[in-house]
Amino acid sequence: MSVETAGLRYDQFSVGDRFVSPGRTVTEDDVMSFARLSGDFNPLHTDEEFARRAGFGGRIAHGMLIAAMATGMANQTRVFEGTTLALLEQRIQYKAPVRLGDTVHLQLEVTALRESSKADRGIVEFSAQVCNQGGKPVIESVWSLLMKRGAPT
Repeated sequence: MSVETAGLRYDQFSVGDRFVSPGRTVTEDDVMSFARLSGDFNPLHTDEEFARRAGFGGRIAHGMLIAAMATGMANQTRVFEGTTLALLEQRIQYKAPVRLGDTVHLQLEVTALRESSKADRGIVEFSAQVCNQGGKPVIESVWSLLMKRGAPT
């Protein structure tokens, strides 16, 4: 019995292809759960007054939390469903803070396709941008993913 996957394979991508995720609102629970999981209780994320005095106008989300959310938002596009073999690299630049209550979404664009040493896979490089509800980039990154290639088996 074979299982159909919704994801795209290496051969189905073209440079310039674009994909946009649904939005996700960053909540108090998201920030505190990430603080507990990561052990990062920096007061910029957990103390309203400290973050205000630091010039942020209030608490901000962890940058790595938003980067992690970006991988989840990528999967919500269904482009990678069942066809990704590995996330090989992420180069991340944090451009602006994300506040509790902000709604972010992910924009992906294929920037390069590279052969791999194995015929059943290839590497797809993406420009990945997380934007807030105003369309302002909060993260700009480059992702390299190892993807299945060829017809489904």
